[in-house]
Amino acid sequence: MSHRPDTPTVPRGQTRSQLLREQRVYTDLLEMIRHLQQSLKEHFTQLTTWQMQGLLLLEQRHSGAICKQEDLLDDLMCQMVNLLGAEAVSGLGLRPPLPVLDSQAANRGERRVLSSQADQPVPQQRDSEAALVSHDLSSRGTEISVSYHLHFQDYEAYQRDKYHKVENTLGFINLGTSENKLCTYLLTERLCRSDMNRIEDILLQYPDWRGQPFLRKEVACFLTDYCQAPSSLDPENVVILNGCGSVFSALAMVLCDPGDAFLVPTPFFGGFVFSSNLYARVELIPVHLESEVTGENTHPFQLTVNKLEQALVEARLERKRVKGLVLINPRNCLGDVCSRDSLQEYLEFAKRNRLHVIVDESYMFSVFDESVTFHSVLSLKSLPDPNRTHVIWGTSKDFGISGLRFGALYTHSKGVASAVCSFGCLHGTSGITQYKLYRLLQDREWIDKVYLPANRSRLRDAHKYITDELKALEVPFLKGGSGLSVWISLKSYLEPCTFDEELALHRRFLDNKLVLSRGKSFRCEEPGWFRLTFAERPSELQVAMHRFRQVLEEQKQDWIVKQLANAMRE
Repeated sequence: MSHRPDTPTVPRGQTRSQLLREQRVYTDLLEMIRHLQQSLKEHFTQLTTWQMQGLLLLEQRHSGAICKQEDLLDDLMCQMVNLLGAEAVSGLGLRPPLPVLDSQAANRGERRVLSSQADQPVPQQRDSEAALVSHDLSSRGTEISVSYHLHFQDYEAYQRDKYHKVENTLGFINLGTSENKLCTYLLTERLCRSDMNRIEDILLQYPDWRGQPFLRKEVACFLTDYCQAPSSLDPENVVILNGCGSVFSALAMVLCDPGDAFLVPTPFFGGFVFSSNLYARVELIPVHLESEVTGENTHPFQLTVNKLEQALVEARLERKRVKGLVLINPRNCLGDVCSRDSLQEYLEFAKRNRLHVIVDESYMFSVFDESVTFHSVLSLKSLPDPNRTHVIWGTSKDFGISGLRFGALYTHSKGVASAVCSFGCLHGTSGITQYKLYRLLQDREWIDKVYLPANRSRLRDAHKYITDELKALEVPFLKGGSGLSVWISLKSYLEPCTFDEELALHRRFLDNKLVLSRGKSFRCEEPGWFRLTFAERPSELQVAMHRFRQVLEEQKQDWIVKQLANAMRE
């Protein structure tokens, strides 16, 4: 069937909504350019007139008008740049509003949105959205603002409209953030005991920027025992900051210069991109891993030294200054665990190439499959390059207390520890929080007999529930035995299987008030993968899976309609 003559043809790979959005952007941009052209003409005409008159007093009299016009021109140009930048970000999933100054409204201090339909109501902006397009920001400020919104826009939507089984049944359920909510009641009960409530002068004053000595000593003992270190770890090598992200960001600052790079196997935690770029301006070079099982890959997304070597050679051919390798064990999103032999091979590769190794072990207590054994890098009897090996651990994932903001670095390098501790004055943890964490980690009997067994049992049950649901829906997933999430493939629901279609499906989940994390945010090279967090309260997890099924059904129906439409055209 031929197209109707009044129906625009949508280019291949582009949805009609994308085409209409681009047409509106071009209309807005053209109107701004015409406005800018006219304003420049008026501005320079006035300047020429005043110059020909040659009257200093007249120039002084009109200086206010000149400044006002220059402010208008500056604002117009900033808005044009922000429009182009916002549209580029929109292709990545960000959809900020596009406010523009009207010349008459500028003199009244008002804003309006230029569009092909000027009578449409202007959407109200949140302060954070206005900041994204604010001309008050520096170039760096604009970059930070765009980066923040790109990484956290879904999380912000969830925070504004959280699901509640009584008060807000239509709110967002967040299965995109890796957070453990299965044993909250156990932690609440333990943190409310009397031994936690201690207030002393030292806890109310500025602390040692490395962290309170009593907590650093306890962390060293704790990691010595639970990581099965061959010898006692040194408290002087421990640094405490307000979260593992802060520790990673600080390490990127002190190990690299701006423009340097780390190798990171994909898929990897998307927060690393934000953390490494916020201060340090460090590039993360993805070591792409494939889902297909081949001769070299005995399991999906397998990391080998050959792949690390290849990525390093390619990076150096491009004149990239690679300073380190980032490993996550257990692996966030994939749910697998590195073997002891594999860890040793990766560390030896790093030593041969004089690379630092940052090992994030934030999920070491979240191994719920009894057949899987976790090996900490701190358990190795002989580290190939101790001074370039740095371990991150915290309580956010394993203990489900991300709100307490605690992350620990253990490094054998006194120089690295000394440099990282300087970030304690900006990213330190409060003294009262440090005392509570000290008491929590000290209570080994409660951890071993109450918390860890309950946490593993609940993780195992939640994982079984979610994987049974996925099997019923015939959704492929990776079989992992650790972590808080499952890595699922929705490739069969994408037609064609592209990142644009992955983004469209992601937005459909959001339209149904369900937050997932899509593969591209983890730098996955293959479209169609999503991370689904299962460490959620059972009642909310059931509602979330109901919404999940609805979205897949809608996606199927759309695919059927497309097929029928294509058949009719033929």
